[in-house]
Amino acid sequence: MRRPELADVQAARERLEGISRVTPVFASGTLERLVGRTVSLKAENLQLTGAFKIRGAYNTIVQLSAAEREAGVVTASAGNHGQAVAWAARQAGIAATIFVPEGAPMAKIEAARGYGASLELAGEGFDEAVEAARAHVARTGATFVHAFDDPRVVAGQGTLGLELAEQLAPGAGTVVIPVGGGGLAAGIAIALRALRPELALVGVQAAACAPLAGLAPTGPTIADGIAVKQPAELTAGILRDLLDVVVVVDDAAISRAMVLLLERSKLVVEGAGAAPVAALLGGLVPGEGPVCAVLAGGNIDATTLMSVTRYGLTSSGRYLVVAIVIPDRPGQLAKIVQVIAGQRANVLSVAHHREGRNIGVLETEAELTLETRDEEHSQAVIAALGAAGFTVRRLR
Repeated sequence: MRRPELADVQAARERLEGISRVTPVFASGTLERLVGRTVSLKAENLQLTGAFKIRGAYNTIVQLSAAEREAGVVTASAGNHGQAVAWAARQAGIAATIFVPEGAPMAKIEAARGYGASLELAGEGFDEAVEAARAHVARTGATFVHAFDDPRVVAGQGTLGLELAEQLAPGAGTVVIPVGGGGLAAGIAIALRALRPELALVGVQAAACAPLAGLAPTGPTIADGIAVKQPAELTAGILRDLLDVVVVVDDAAISRAMVLLLERSKLVVEGAGAAPVAALLGGLVPGEGPVCAVLAGGNIDATTLMSVTRYGLTSSGRYLVVAIVIPDRPGQLAKIVQVIAGQRANVLSVAHHREGRNIGVLETEAELTLETRDEEHSQAVIAALGAAGFTVRRLR
């Protein structure tokens, strides 16, 4: 399979003119303070269909032959590529069938259906969905549009790199890119190595699925968009040649990054898109100069966003859950609440437990969920409760 070159990426940009958005790059003062270097954010979560995938999908579908169009297209996707193929197929007036994992986010599934595609649930992850999609191709003769193992897809994703080459100021030191199948990172690397060779390129993978970092898959991850067990030979070869380093972040770090972006930058970013920011916050990105994080997508359904927000707030010390054994008589809970109020923490919920606990006959266990400022504040609240004579067991 021929490796795409800069000319292919530039030709893709011409095809995408008036189709994909030139997404903005924002400076982030918050991240600059937290990581000690100038930080900008390439907000590709604001792209048409909510992610970068429209670039590669459209560039591929517009180049299909009449016979390939007549057969209709089929693809496998964790969600974002499926939406992009569905949208591009609708624009081209051809049928599309999308295979997604059974646990794919509903926001991505419903969006693809909304663009007119047929949706099929298949398997636990992306790789199983690919197997089902290829079986469908064998049965029907439909045209397969791979999420990353296609030079046309890589070239299309590389148009984001052309934008960065123009948007990043001279002296911008590093670009941080999420890596799953590698189509985005490969395309960006092709463009930037040709046009801005001074830039360092850092790939980021999720710890639960990081084959380029030599880690075997261990289970599901909030970064479902980059949960690919193995990049294609095409993209893996490009990344080996053009990336400077690949780093790994876990789900806790990704969740904290998502909450930070939502709260401070007002950007809704899915797990895969937030991975570069997680790497920055974790001090994993080499160098000290300016850095740009590519926020690759923003497609996350509301229920997952709520869960991630709670998890992110808890892991950063802003939700504190404690259990306190107290005498089962009036006024005890009021004393606890008074101590908490004195520490300027906020009580979100209180639950009493009398059954199923190793407590005395005349005792009860109160489980409190508190809103705190940070981990230091959480520790201060626990210390204050202890000083008031209560035995505190931290649950989260």
